[in-house]
Amino acid sequence: MQSKISPQLGEKVPNFKAGVIHYRDITIGASPQMIKGRLQLFQESLYFDLLEKELSEFPGITEWRKVLKQAGTDPSRYRHSAEALYRRVKKSNYLQSVNSAIDLNNFFSLQYEIPFGIYDADTIQGNIELTVGDSADAYTGLNGRENNLENMIIVKDEISPFGSPYVDSERTKVTEAAKNALHIIYFRPSMGIDEAESLADAVRKMFTQVHGGSSEYSLVTI
Repeated sequence: MQSKISPQLGEKVPNFKAGVIHYRDITIGASPQMIKGRLQLFQESLYFDLLEKELSEFPGITEWRKVLKQAGTDPSRYRHSAEALYRRVKKSNYLQSVNSAIDLNNFFSLQYEIPFGIYDADTIQGNIELTVGDSADAYTGLNGRENNLENMIIVKDEISPFGSPYVDSERTKVTEAAKNALHIIYFRPSMGIDEAESLADAVRKMFTQVHGGSSEYSLVTI
């Protein structure tokens, strides 16, 4: 599986970059107490930070709002997934455990202030491309709605779009039955290559410590 960024996205968002991690032979299940506890503690700490700070004071949240706007999306109407999580915490509507893969994905997004996507790799066909959606692009999302993806950053395979920094699709969702997964890190464009690769290395090491298996990483740039 190869990954690329379309020229259209590159023109709209200069320096756009993403990390793609392919996990193989993993075991997903209920989150161990270590993950549940870390996610809960992080949310509680963040809640108190948000009592004193505005969302605009978190660099990752603010930069990704700018990225959505550059792509053509209204960031006040369609909030990127990291901001959506922060807003939940601000309302003390803490995330409940789903499974070990999704819980870790949410934890990473909260920790690094950027969108992450985790997908069942066996439901993805062929190569993938990060691009900007057109009027024909849509899917049923994990939010339970049919989502039109025009002017949104999307990731698609040879079948159709399946992911976005806004909301991911039902088609490629990760369940406990998944044995192979694709993890996409939507880096801040301002992040340097060394910092991005260090972040990705920490993510994949923690993910495989919990789920076993092996991982292969690639940085996708313009």
